[in-house]
Amino acid sequence: MAVPGFTLGAFILLLLVSSVANYPNGKVTKSCRGMIPEHGHTPQSDPTCRISVSQMTFRPGDQIKVALSGPPFKGFLLEARDAENLSGPPIGSFTLIDSQVSQLLTCEDIQGSAVSHTSPSKKTEIKVYWNAPSSAPNHIKFLATVVEKYKIYWVKIPGPIISQPNVLPFTTPKATIASMPTLPPVSHLTKSFNASDCGNKKFCIRHPLNCDPEKELACVFLSFTRDAKSVMVEMRGPSKGYLSFAFSHDRWMGDDDAYVCILEDQTVHIQPSHLTGRSHPVMDSRDPLEDMAWRLADGVLQCSFRRNITLPGVKNRFDLNASYYIFLADGAADDGRIHKHSRQPLITYEKYNVTGYPENIGGSHSLLLLKVHGALMFVAWMTTVSIGVLIARFFKPVWSKALFGDAAWFQVHRMLMLTTSALTFIAFLLPFIYRGGWNWHAGYHPYLGCIVMILAVLQLLSAAFRPPLHDPRRQMFNWTHWSMGTAARIIAVAAMFLGMDLPGLNLPGPWKTYAMIGFVAWHVGTEIVLEVHTYRLSRKVEILDDDRIQILQSFTAAEAEGFPGGAVVARPPADAGEPGSRPGLGRSHMPRSGWAREPWPLSLRVRSLCSATGEATTEGGPHTTKKKKECLYIFSYRAKMAFYMLIVLTLRLS
Repeated sequence: MAVPGFTLGAFILLLLVSSVANYPNGKVTKSCRGMIPEHGHTPQSDPTCRISVSQMTFRPGDQIKVALSGPPFKGFLLEARDAENLSGPPIGSFTLIDSQVSQLLTCEDIQGSAVSHTSPSKKTEIKVYWNAPSSAPNHIKFLATVVEKYKIYWVKIPGPIISQPNVLPFTTPKATIASMPTLPPVSHLTKSFNASDCGNKKFCIRHPLNCDPEKELACVFLSFTRDAKSVMVEMRGPSKGYLSFAFSHDRWMGDDDAYVCILEDQTVHIQPSHLTGRSHPVMDSRDPLEDMAWRLADGVLQCSFRRNITLPGVKNRFDLNASYYIFLADGAADDGRIHKHSRQPLITYEKYNVTGYPENIGGSHSLLLLKVHGALMFVAWMTTVSIGVLIARFFKPVWSKALFGDAAWFQVHRMLMLTTSALTFIAFLLPFIYRGGWNWHAGYHPYLGCIVMILAVLQLLSAAFRPPLHDPRRQMFNWTHWSMGTAARIIAVAAMFLGMDLPGLNLPGPWKTYAMIGFVAWHVGTEIVLEVHTYRLSRKVEILDDDRIQILQSFTAAEAEGFPGGAVVARPPADAGEPGSRPGLGRSHMPRSGWAREPWPLSLRVRSLCSATGEATTEGGPHTTKKKKECLYIFSYRAKMAFYMLIVLTLRLS
């Protein structure tokens, strides 16, 4: 079964090792019986650490001091066993001396029957007390497993044997050290794998589809060739750390049968492993694998092995007569330690039976639903909402004519914002459809996405209850509407930056970030340019208004006192000005000397256009009002803002 809360991006090869050294907290209860770390490496044969005891004889109830010392080591596991049955359960219990560096474990349901480390910090000596039980055997032998680093460790280092008094002396067996696990032989491949039989004799998975592993270094190749009772597996691909594949019942991490080829010191180790839930992968025995071989050339790692189709009695190995999703992953490895895959694993589109009819298939590093989610969010919050904001902010004077009962700018703004909300809602549902629930492992991205969705809904609700233009609550609505919209845009952009790095999208390198920064910079720059442009034009109209007032006042005084040289100003007809204008402000017949000849047309044009907007002006009254500033847009915004809009629409929709 899948683990419901885990993303595909955390697929099987989170692959941080599972071992004594991989448990920095020392909770190595799994290794109690065999005392063997699950590293997949061969244990060292000559131990550098030693075990010492405070006395060589004991009685039931005695407390004996035991010390483990040697060169610096990171992890350890210490137990007491029956010297005549070293494969049996631990005997007695321990008491800690320093709980900062050691802790008690419960092995074989015996509390405190083993001691392990508490952290991966280096240590040179561990001291504890061993408590002899009332039913202790005649002879006790202390054993220790010590881990210096991931691939260097010693298993069941023998310690001294202590005995009860008045018993026959212990006879030392021929081999005091438990036999070390042996590894199957591994050979070297001499050439690249061949894909000519794919779809005929081999079941092949290739990425890119139909790539040639013999000619293309970037080709990722996995094949299965069936014979009577077994399957030959071939895997290759560019990697500096490891390659791996896994059989899975579903698209989620958990209960997966995985196989890893790990590069270490110019040698490739082939290792089966399994996962339980969201735990770290556990390296298993190589016994089920045969005919293991590998090759390393030109940065390309190749490995092959054979395994039986069915492995009855072998835990964690799947029956290959069934159908599974197949995963392919690669990543870094350091000193034999496998790290998280470097990109989203390649996953087949459906389940396949690799021992059935041979096929030639591909896979994908990203999922369609997640791609659609990202695309819809990008269109909504980098295109439609951006254009809608620009129209509402700068195009009111330009598109003020009525369209279906409302101003054209408002209709376009409303349409774009409704489109944004609809796209956001659809995109918001897609990850839940794909996941079947909440994703707890995608960082802050889903939380920010929920906030954006809530703000988008609140914006719609607030817009539905927008007060009339002259309502006292209109100003509060305007500020609330602007605040929620601005917050939603900022949070949406932050969510997109975080979402781009999630493995489900598999976007290319740093260019995704640069492209996103470019879109944001373009929109911010456009708003800044338009704001500066608006401010400069507002300043110009204020200067024009000041000049107009001064001219009007000057001519009012001139009419009362007469012009120099006895010239008399001829008043224009009463209808020469615009409706509502002061009589006598038509074009005058000015003398060649004295006053300038052309102030009147400019003043009249400004006054006439402002009067056309419905403004009632009075001589000497205020000259900087909202109505007068709107005259500015009539003068110049029609051409300039249309040009800006053309640029914005072209670049946004391209």
